[in-house]
Amino acid sequence: MKTSSTRIAGLGTTIFAEMSALAARTGAVNLGQGFPDTDGPDDVVDRAVDALRSGRNQYAPGAGVPELRAAIAAHQGRFYGLTVDPDDEVAVTTGATEAIAAALLGLVDPGDEVVVLEPYYDSYVAMIQMAGAVRRPVTLRAPDFRLPVDELRAAVTPRTTAILLNSPHNPTGTVLDRAELEAVASLAIEHDLVVISDEVYEHLTFDGVPHVPIATLPGMAERTLTISSGGKSFSFTGWKIGWATGPAPLVRAVLGAKQFLTFTSGSPLQPAIAHALDADDDYFAAFTQRLQSQRDLLSAGLADIGFDVFVPQGTYFATTDIRPLGFDDGIDFCRSLPERAGVVAVPQQVFHDDVEAGRPLVRWAFCKRPEVIADALERLGALRR
Repeated sequence: MKTSSTRIAGLGTTIFAEMSALAARTGAVNLGQGFPDTDGPDDVVDRAVDALRSGRNQYAPGAGVPELRAAIAAHQGRFYGLTVDPDDEVAVTTGATEAIAAALLGLVDPGDEVVVLEPYYDSYVAMIQMAGAVRRPVTLRAPDFRLPVDELRAAVTPRTTAILLNSPHNPTGTVLDRAELEAVASLAIEHDLVVISDEVYEHLTFDGVPHVPIATLPGMAERTLTISSGGKSFSFTGWKIGWATGPAPLVRAVLGAKQFLTFTSGSPLQPAIAHALDADDDYFAAFTQRLQSQRDLLSAGLADIGFDVFVPQGTYFATTDIRPLGFDDGIDFCRSLPERAGVVAVPQQVFHDDVEAGRPLVRWAFCKRPEVIADALERLGALRR
């Protein structure tokens, strides 16, 4: 009896599930999976409760409820000056993960090549494989994790049809600057490529570093599919409300695949995220400042323990090199860490084709309450004794 298909061969269980299960089994502090340990704003929860109680519990339109599509379009205009038609240029998805899946299934053919930045969010590899495409990784390397433009240019071949971009970048925390984005845009225009831009951490950049959507660059609005979600910006990761915006033909391709994945989801949660997107500037400023302070707490503590710390410009995550503490393999280190110190983290080498580049690197989540971070750091102090 055949028990699995070749399209999922070698994918296994995600590292996030493995490490979260390890945390639950051992009682370790979970700095592995990137979810907050506090909920988002009460008024957004209240909107969801109102929707549940007012009968908004059946299928939503496949593209999303009208008020959420309008709110997403308004958000793109408010923050980035992008003009988006809510009727034809917005698709609401079951989180950004489904948006990525539907984009790749809807836009990429078997045998096509997709350029992707590594280390990469693990669903990228899975969905490129499921689409029958070929990934062409471009590695962001320690200590700076900047985009190597020459390597990017070399990765594009006549078979390339798409660039899968991620900025702010998970797991390194790099925020691509305008010059780096212009290099991507130049290649996309020269080779007539689609850019699928994962921007879920758009409201989590620190120290005044701006997030620049690549769709705002000249010649890019017409070839960019921008992906984001409410989970990271409002601390409702379990709601799984994401979206894709861009030219109508690209959005139609997403919907063409999405309709046979989930069709629709989260009906009573969609109006709540529409309300959240209308939050005033004070919310976004306070949210970013709080995460920046948690970043600083974790980064300073890890450095004090003896790790080499690469302080991120954005996202939920800080990266360390474990070699100063006498370790050289992130997978072995992370699997033994709960017993050594009662903490869970994530090894970055599982996000690489270039395994050696990621072997000594470990990712730590700081989207946790300060007291949880402090507890984790106290436990990790055992590594230096």
